[in-house]
Amino acid sequence: MRQGGTTFTFATEGIDSALAQARQAAGDKDVQISGGADTVRQFIDAGLLDELQIHLAPVVLGAGVRLFDGVSPALELVPTRVVDSAQVTHLTYRVRSFQVTAGDLTSLHDTAAS
Repeated sequence: MRQGGTTFTFATEGIDSALAQARQAAGDKDVQISGGADTVRQFIDAGLLDELQIHLAPVVLGAGVRLFDGVSPALELVPTRVVDSAQVTHLTYRVRSFQVTAGDLTSLHDTAAS
């Protein structure tokens, strides 16, 4: 690994274990969690994100997993940065804390059932 490079560790024991390993490795530095929609949704649902970065490329795949399917409508994302180019747009949001209430769970269930 080059000096100052990025280290990737793949954790398969769940998000709590992954976060604990990342925090231990990072010491007093920030921790970044990378992954697909399923991984990110787990961290959103657990209230463990304070920032969300989305890198959006204009490529139509025809199928895939939607990032915000099943996420509480109480989630509030505050845009903090946009960097764009012809190939990709980088979106950064601050994640505001939210509390899931019984009403939120009912609405999510009703939405998923329809």
